[in-house]
Amino acid sequence: IMGPSGSGKSTFMNLIGCLDRPSSGQYMLNGEDVSRMHEAQLAAVRNKSIGFVFQQFNLLPRTSAVKNVELPLQYAGVRDRRERALRALEQVGLGQRFHHKPNQLSGGQQQRVAIARAIVTDPSTLFADEPTGNLDSVTTGDVMELLTRLNQDRGITVLVVTHDDHVATFARRTVLIKDGLIESDIARA
Repeated sequence: IMGPSGSGKSTFMNLIGCLDRPSSGQYMLNGEDVSRMHEAQLAAVRNKSIGFVFQQFNLLPRTSAVKNVELPLQYAGVRDRRERALRALEQVGLGQRFHHKPNQLSGGQQQRVAIARAIVTDPSTLFADEPTGNLDSVTTGDVMELLTRLNQDRGITVLVVTHDDHVATFARRTVLIKDGLIESDIARA
């Protein structure tokens, strides 16, 4: 999803990610009308079906990488949290850094922890809002390759909100939003 600042990209992501409610209409997700769900029901949908990655990483600063990744599992009452969190960190290439706190990790490593946290619940969809906005170009490529692999290898639908044309080249489809409306929708082979 691309577009200029203020075009509605993040609002769109927040609506389809069940973080905000539409002011009118219906939103069907996996056959359920999520626009009518209560907050507890929406939280359950988010925890089970959706993973989020944000530009600012949103990691707990005094908490190790593995504990940050365990958080969604803890909320879901999962018992084998540590094992699953370690597997997710391995998948993003941080198996050896699991005990490090965010301030002991580079920006790219922090984003990988955030991605591991987003995928640890095995979501069907991953929403990434400017996931490379704070990263250099090499690390941006690494993060986008990782998101591409998650789509190809695990079948996770990945939706990226970005201003960066280079980031958009990793996508098979680019939707341009302007003034809250879809201006173009281009699919690539």
